[in-house]
Amino acid sequence: MDVKESLALLKRGTVDLVSEAELEKKLLSGKTLRIKLGCDPTSADLHLGHSVVLSKLRAFQDLGHTAVLVIGDFTASVGDPSGRDTTRPMLSRQDIMRNAKTYTEQAFKVLDPSKTEIHFNSEWLDPFITTKEILATLSKVTLAQVLERDDFKKRMKAGNPISVLEVMYSLFQGQDSVALKADVELGGTDQIFNLLVGRQLQKNNGQDPQVVMTLPLLVGTDGVKKMSKSYGNYIGLNDKPEDMFGKIMSISDELMMQYYELLTTEDLAAVKAKHPMQAKKDLAAILVTRFHGAEGAKAGLENFEHVFSKKENPLDMPEFQAEAGILVSAVMVQNQIVKSKNEARRLIDQGGVKLDGKKVEQDIALNIETPAVLQAGKRHFVKLIKK
Repeated sequence: MDVKESLALLKRGTVDLVSEAELEKKLLSGKTLRIKLGCDPTSADLHLGHSVVLSKLRAFQDLGHTAVLVIGDFTASVGDPSGRDTTRPMLSRQDIMRNAKTYTEQAFKVLDPSKTEIHFNSEWLDPFITTKEILATLSKVTLAQVLERDDFKKRMKAGNPISVLEVMYSLFQGQDSVALKADVELGGTDQIFNLLVGRQLQKNNGQDPQVVMTLPLLVGTDGVKKMSKSYGNYIGLNDKPEDMFGKIMSISDELMMQYYELLTTEDLAAVKAKHPMQAKKDLAAILVTRFHGAEGAKAGLENFEHVFSKKENPLDMPEFQAEAGILVSAVMVQNQIVKSKNEARRLIDQGGVKLDGKKVEQDIALNIETPAVLQAGKRHFVKLIKK
């Protein structure tokens, strides 16, 4: 593949590219480029939204370049303000490291481990904040530049506080690029300011500035907000094949086309020519195969057709021994269907919980004598047996 073809492939689906001429020049140089992507371990799971940039990182790897994955153990304790209307809660070191534990394992569902470097940014940021170097860096960035950020403008207008740590976040992320001598940095569109700061800090340090490439934020299964675990609209890379398949089948036809564009290399004209139901099944098969293999995709399709097309119970349900008198809400919490009894009761009030196909009207106490099936929402089933 020549440079023009490589450039066209890398540009697919991108929003910002600063700049195309610089990227072409770097590709023409023939050197192995260092392509940086940072992930703050603010939760334990990666989701399809993360896979948008991971897939672009893989595209660079397939062209012979090195992926530099930065686990933001330092920056996670600060909290990225990008796209936020409130300050993120600070995480403890213990929470951060627990969340980061499976990040690389999940990322390698997309990336080639043999062409990937993994770094924790506390390696250079811990010593950075204890030296005079941070003072020199701060002296070259004005408050006016920082407050030009759209997210900060909105928060100031709404009277929501902005911490000094949040103001410094972009400097910390930019310092990552300096430490790693990044040639290209990837991120979502909400990261554009942080990525451009990295360019400036590299210039200040006499380095060739990184190319900045942003990609759209993947909309979650609700079709409204960006995919996020905190919004409950995410499809996790570690979701079971049946759950991943079912969640993909639940999205709208319009959202399906965005997923095709951002998450696959399929011919979009050919996709539009298909019946929407078949196109959606094909999308689910592609994505589940990517993260769980062909057998996972087959199991996901069989389960979907069994449960949704034929209106039957899943082929493989977890079993739960229900002691006499246990509340429906307690069963849901103990099976990790919901996080709290209050959340369970809200779902019951909304008519989203069934026992053997009949709607549960209130948070009743159960007395299971023969096996029964509890269904919560469209995808959660538990086989109840007497304890």
